[in-house]
Amino acid sequence: MTRQNFYERRRVRQRQQIDADLVEELVVAERQQQPRIGTRKLHHLIKKPLAQAGVKMGRDRMFAVLRQRELLVRPRGAEFPRTTHSAHSLPVFRNGIKDLEVTKPNQLWVGDLTYIRTEEGFLYLALLTDKASRKIVGYHCGDTLEVEGTLAALERALRELPAGVRPLHHSDRGSQYCCHAYVDRLRESGLGISMTEQDHCAENALAERMNGILKSEYGLGSRFKSKAAARLAVDQAVHLYNTRRPHTALQLRVPAEVHSLAV
Repeated sequence: MTRQNFYERRRVRQRQQIDADLVEELVVAERQQQPRIGTRKLHHLIKKPLAQAGVKMGRDRMFAVLRQRELLVRPRGAEFPRTTHSAHSLPVFRNGIKDLEVTKPNQLWVGDLTYIRTEEGFLYLALLTDKASRKIVGYHCGDTLEVEGTLAALERALRELPAGVRPLHHSDRGSQYCCHAYVDRLRESGLGISMTEQDHCAENALAERMNGILKSEYGLGSRFKSKAAARLAVDQAVHLYNTRRPHTALQLRVPAEVHSLAV
C-alpha cells in the first residue's frame, strides 16, 4: 500500500466515524420523544438533517451503525409487558404565523438548527433570525444537540431585546424547541410560541433560507480542520451577514441597519 493510499483510507475512516457520530446524536435526540421507534422510521425522520450536513447514509448502513453502538431497540420480554412509558410527552404548539403580517423588527423570531462539519466531529449551530429585519439576533455553536445550545442562542437574543417588546417565537417541533426547559424560558420571557404543524420547510422558510446563506455564501458548508476554526468562522459569518450583506427585500439595506429601526 502506498503512503497516499494509506492516508486516503485514514481520511475515509475519519469521515465515516464523524458521520456515525452525527447519526447517533440525531437518533438519541429523536428517541427522547419516541423511545421505541424503529430504525426504518428513524431513517426517514433524520434524512433531512443528514442531507443538510452532507451525510449520505442508506438504511442498511444506518442499521449497522446503530447495531455497532448498541442503539437498536431491544425486544420486550414477554414476562414483563409494559403498556406505558414513564417519560413525559413534550408540549407542541399550533402554527401561529400562517396569516401573520410582519411589519416591524422584533415582531417574529424564527429558530432552526444546522450542522457544521469539522475533522474533529460535527458542531451544531442554533440560530434565531428576525423575520422583518433578517438579522440573526441570537446564535450558538455547540458540541451536542442538547437544549443548552438553543437556550444559549435564545439568551443572546433576549439580552438585546428592548424592554417591553415580546416577539412571537416560531420553530419546528424538534425536541430542542419542544422540551420543557426551552418552553418554560419562552414563557418566562413573555414570548409567544408558534411551531410548524406539518414538518414542512415552507412553514419555516426563512430559517431554512438562513442556513443556506451561511453555508453557501459565508463558507460554513466547508469542512473545517478543527472545532475552534469552525467556531471562529461562525462568528465572522454572522457578523458579516448582519452588517455587510444587503437584502433585496430590505431595499438593499443590511439587517443590522433595519433592525436598529425597531422601537
